[in-house]
Amino acid sequence: MTETLKVAVLGAAGRMGSQTCAAVEAAPDLELVARLDAGDTVDAAALAGADVAVDFTVPSATEANVHAVLDAGAHAVVGTTGWDDASRGRVAEHAARVNADRAGGGLGVLIAPNFGLSAVLAMSFAAKAARFFESAEVVELHHPAKVDAPSGTARHTAAAIARARADAGLGPMPDATETGHEARGADVDGVRVHAVRLRGLVAHEEILLGNPGEQLVIRQDSFDRSSFMPGVLLAVREVVGRPGLTVGLENVLDLS
Repeated sequence: MTETLKVAVLGAAGRMGSQTCAAVEAAPDLELVARLDAGDTVDAAALAGADVAVDFTVPSATEANVHAVLDAGAHAVVGTTGWDDASRGRVAEHAARVNADRAGGGLGVLIAPNFGLSAVLAMSFAAKAARFFESAEVVELHHPAKVDAPSGTARHTAAAIARARADAGLGPMPDATETGHEARGADVDGVRVHAVRLRGLVAHEEILLGNPGEQLVIRQDSFDRSSFMPGVLLAVREVVGRPGLTVGLENVLDLS
């Protein structure tokens, strides 16, 4: 019989946090042992023996939360966006220090820009296709309560496209813009990313890839936050066997 994993949820009162709590409680191999929210201290006592802590808080708090979770001896699954190379690097270094002194297996941190399986597949397909196209741009569409732009998913997608193009030896994409550069969206490693904030949306992404005479559009739509729960639970189950830092749910899926 598989051992039950104990799970704590940070940001438990939020939209994603509350759905995560319900999903954990419904899973036969998981046990919800702690619900933490704004103002709660994140430490070993508050985590109540959790094996894994899931963070769905806010960008201003998430890095500190992950460091606290590591110090408390738990794995971390992170869905909060707002991460950059520097913050990810600090977490990787912290995990390495903790694991160097830890007996019985290392702690893992899994940061996922998106837990939707359709979104992860769209990102992966775009990266595979990018080397075959002269142009690529990303459009992300979200609800107006989202605090960061572009979204972490869009940044992750654009970075993967840029790496694929670089590996293929492709140069900069054609763009003759001389004025109004602000209308061209954010520049993520040379890939333009456009953010839409519109009432009625949840989370959506389009990746547009173009050649002379042809276009490929990859689109994914998340109509309800319940669509993220299979990915969250997958991450909880996988992180315990992945010491150190893992970025992107695609790295725990068999997409070969």
